[in-house]
Order: sequence, then structure tokens, then C-alpha cells
Amino acid sequence: MQILKKSSKNRLIRGVCGGVAEFFSISSTIVRLIFFFTSPTSIIVYLFLAVTLENDNKLY
Repeated sequence: MQILKKSSKNRLIRGVCGGVAEFFSISSTIVRLIFFFTSPTSIIVYLFLAVTLENDNKLY
């Protein structure tokens, strides 16, 4: 079972969009565009996820 975590390899700021993209097996660019175009609400969701999600501690 896969758990939603912040990405350690696909990150620009905190790794939230990369983690969501890895969880749903889609491109992180698509997730970032969705977050961008749904702006005021997505900022709150992003901040919530950035604080609550665990880091993905994979070593590459």
C-alpha cells in the first residue's frame, strides 16, 4: 500500500507536488499546473500538506 509523502527527488519548494504526482503516478508538471490554476484554495491545501506530510527518506 502506497502512502502519500513529500518527494525527496522531485521537489521545487517542499516536495508536495512531486509527492502527489508520485502517489497518483502522473507528471509533477500536471500537479503543479493544477495547483497554480486553482490558486487561493490550493495555497491553503499546499501549506497544510507541506506541514503534515512525512518526508520520503529514499536514498538515491
